[in-house]
Amino acid sequence: MSSDFYTIRGYEQLNQGEISHTMEDYLEMICRQIKEMNYIRVNQLACLLNVQPSSASKMATKLREKGMIEFEPYGVIQLTEHGRELGEYLLYRHEMLHRLFCSINHTTNELELVEKIEHYFNKETLHNIEIYLNRQT
Repeated sequence: MSSDFYTIRGYEQLNQGEISHTMEDYLEMICRQIKEMNYIRVNQLACLLNVQPSSASKMATKLREKGMIEFEPYGVIQLTEHGRELGEYLLYRHEMLHRLFCSINHTTNELELVEKIEHYFNKETLHNIEIYLNRQT
């Protein structure tokens, strides 16, 4: 008997993306901070994500190896063109989901919910959420 059902881990293995969910969180924050302040350093990144600087440094190294960012130890993190494009998409995804959940829950802050589930939405669904939200305004 064939089944299309998997555990969450099974679906993740079937649909492995370019970078891990954790890498997405870091890249999203890097992109957000660069948009707001024009720069970010590893220590700032660690503080914003509530992780140890050594963890942020290791993740920055992984993102550099994936061609998403450029940085030198104790230097400023810079996005590559590819990292900027993916980071912009991650910010868009976050914003669409935040708007959606605030709208349906009649709240102004659904950060925790969005952070927990944002990695599981595909581009088509996000596009349809945007269309839906634009019809509501």
